[in-house]
Amino acid sequence: MSDKPDETPRIQVDDDWKAEAAREKEKLAAETEDVGKREPLPEPTFAEVINMIAMQALVAIGGMSTPDGQRIPADLSVAKHHIDLLALLVEKTKGNLSEEEAKLLDGAIYELRMRFVQAASPAAPEKGPPSS
Repeated sequence: MSDKPDETPRIQVDDDWKAEAAREKEKLAAETEDVGKREPLPEPTFAEVINMIAMQALVAIGGMSTPDGQRIPADLSVAKHHIDLLALLVEKTKGNLSEEEAKLLDGAIYELRMRFVQAASPAAPEKGPPSS
């Protein structure tokens, strides 16, 4: 600052700073273009919907682990909800599914229900020698 009260402070702009800002702007523009160039996603399928809901049910049943290997705790009420969603799809899509879609949906529900029953059942007591 200056000792003179009439002078307003001036901002000095460094040419190197301008060049650096221009390079960063060009780099950002190039990165943005690369994002737009990725391959398009495939058309959605009914199998994807089934798999998405089934995966949520599996996680809730406790059949999954985190990337670091820790077991995800079961939440059977959430698992039941997702299994019921798949059963709802059976009801609402009756007569509108291909044979392959119907088999996939029925198979997913069967498998999830079996895993649910296993997860909900207390561990079977170990059998010892028969008592005399």
